[in-house]
Amino acid sequence: MPLASARADLAALVASARDHPAGFPALDALPVADGAREAAILVLFGVLDGMPSSRTARADAVPRDLDVLLLARASTLRAHPGQIAFPGGRLDPADAGPIDAALREACEETGLDPAGVDVLGTLERVPLAFSRHVVTPVLGWWRQPSEVRVVDVAESSAVFRAPVAELLDPSRRGSTVLWRDGREWRGPAFSLQTSAGPQTVWGFTAMVLDGLFDRLGWTEPWDATRVLPLPGAAPSGATVPPPGAGA
Repeated sequence: MPLASARADLAALVASARDHPAGFPALDALPVADGAREAAILVLFGVLDGMPSSRTARADAVPRDLDVLLLARASTLRAHPGQIAFPGGRLDPADAGPIDAALREACEETGLDPAGVDVLGTLERVPLAFSRHVVTPVLGWWRQPSEVRVVDVAESSAVFRAPVAELLDPSRRGSTVLWRDGREWRGPAFSLQTSAGPQTVWGFTAMVLDGLFDRLGWTEPWDATRVLPLPGAAPSGATVPPPGAGA
């Protein structure tokens, strides 16, 4: 069964990360600031609703109804306002570790029931350089889906499913370009139509998805020279090149 194959691929990735860590090269190259704080994200795959993608992915392990859970951060937040993100956040003293933190934050942000999530394991810690965090991705499989929604409008503006087959669609992929401290930063991006409207996944979240798909063997050839516009204003301390530049 395709869904069983997708879960098997994800479980195999966790085992590989434990025995032969490969990391996320694009993120591992970023600097880790002194005093970086520990955080965790929940990368939750499964059948998140009853609306499968109309597209068939090339990878046999990716059925049309395989999704990953994402949210849009509130535009009023100081860090990464308006950006698409995985559920997650900083470890609290009461958390037993990254898995507890990821599940707690996902419950607080989306209302999901953690009892329905099978935790497959954790991947290598990666830096979130510009907000001074080191993040542990927690891979989960939604064995028993529950309703998700925006729990706190001060934290999130939308919670939505992202069909994996559409994230893998080369026509929806490209790169974002911005300048910070005189240096060009170019990274992968995904353009989606969701229940919350058009969304561009970029930055840290896109780099994690890109790295995951590569390591799972699900990636389809895409054009990294195609530039996707950044949604809204550029991040603090960065500028966006004019149209036609950086392509």
